[in-house]
Amino acid sequence: MPPSNSWIRLQPLSEASDKAAVTALTMSLDNRGLAYGDGFFTTMGVIDGLILWSDYHQQRLDSHANALQLDIDSQALLATLQTQAKQLQQGMLKLIVTRAAQDVRGYGYAPSTSGSACEVWLKSSAMPIATAEQLRLPNGRLVPVQPVASATCLSSQLACLPPPLAGLKSLNRLDNVLASAELQRVKAQTLKSNPFLLANHLPASAEPNIGEGLLRDMSGHWVEGTMSNVFYQLSEPPFAKSSNPPRLQNNSNYLSTGQWYTPSMAQSGVAGVMRQVLIDGLSSTEQPVIIRSLQDADLPKVKQLFFCNALRGIMPMTSLTLLSADVVAF
Repeated sequence: MPPSNSWIRLQPLSEASDKAAVTALTMSLDNRGLAYGDGFFTTMGVIDGLILWSDYHQQRLDSHANALQLDIDSQALLATLQTQAKQLQQGMLKLIVTRAAQDVRGYGYAPSTSGSACEVWLKSSAMPIATAEQLRLPNGRLVPVQPVASATCLSSQLACLPPPLAGLKSLNRLDNVLASAELQRVKAQTLKSNPFLLANHLPASAEPNIGEGLLRDMSGHWVEGTMSNVFYQLSEPPFAKSSNPPRLQNNSNYLSTGQWYTPSMAQSGVAGVMRQVLIDGLSSTEQPVIIRSLQDADLPKVKQLFFCNALRGIMPMTSLTLLSADVVAF
């Protein structure tokens, strides 16, 4: 097992032993993931030596390899990852798959057997995975729930992509990088403008509880968070706030009460693992999740909203600050 927070390169699976052969960290500058973002990644939580949502991560390996025309044996690779997870016990595995360096330089690659060859990089990080609060889906699977926080709309925008690339967790993430930087500036500005926090010299742990930022794509639709997918409910009738919204904690009905929507990933965003877990988990209920765009006119009508990802589970929000600075409370 490599030291925590270090990168290793997994050998081609056909050459790997039961203990998973690894090589020292050496990446060619011709690596296409480095040069062109030609690849994808997935981040997996590990608890008690087991990969969370491993079946969904395998689906991602298969779908992304097919979309990017990469040669991956997902079953063998997942077995290797599970060996790493067993040694890690508790923490995070981050997997990066890049197309291998090609003989042909530039943006193209020759359609040969080497054209689909790839390199697989792995980082193991020991860290706590919060599971204190959990919600049970109708299909019996448990999903972690984080403490409530607030959300804010960001001015950063996501790129719109063609169908083969939209929804993929590719290595082309500069729009999310810039959005994350904007979210940190918003947090810092909120802290700076709070005289109580400044006067009392409160520590970093007392920073404003802004949990996530909501992002639009270039078409103007609100799509996802900086590192997560988003689910929302709308007031019925329009603009009428529910007097009895579902409780966020210790309530198995939170996810199965009311109609949940989530934006489409058809032209932008990342079709996340937890997003699909929730869609599948609610598919057999009376109100399965509906794929629906979230537009400016919808924001004042939102009565419930949460973000989610495979590491943190559900991140419920109590309010959303709009670009106009108006606040929609849930």
